[in-house]
Amino acid sequence: QVQLVESGGGLVQAGGSLRLSCAASARTFSLYNMGWFRQAPGKEREFAAAIRWSGEDTYYADSVKGRFTISRDNAKKTVYLQMNSLKPEDTAVYYCARAVRSFGSSAPADFDSWGQGTQVTVSS
Repeated sequence: QVQLVESGGGLVQAGGSLRLSCAASARTFSLYNMGWFRQAPGKEREFAAAIRWSGEDTYYADSVKGRFTISRDNAKKTVYLQMNSLKPEDTAVYYCARAVRSFGSSAPADFDSWGQGTQVTVSS
């Protein structure tokens, strides 16, 4: 397990931007593929984006593609989620997690070491 701490959430108007950060405790962070998920009230946790350990490959859910960008800084042991053109339907608690299966999965069951989450609220 890896300890992950998300930050950067907040209240923003539709069309605005936020950058989320996820800081990891593990010295081996640079070996892990990482992902961002979100969960709105009354809904299941859903995949948003993921990034390979090297940072060279990323993939996104269709709902965020073109608006969100995942990146990482292995020296800082941190993964980021830049969110632009935010919509009210992006309102959710956002979580980062470590991938434990082959790169390319979007299933929550294929990730572990979930952080506590950070709330993102987008007003219309």
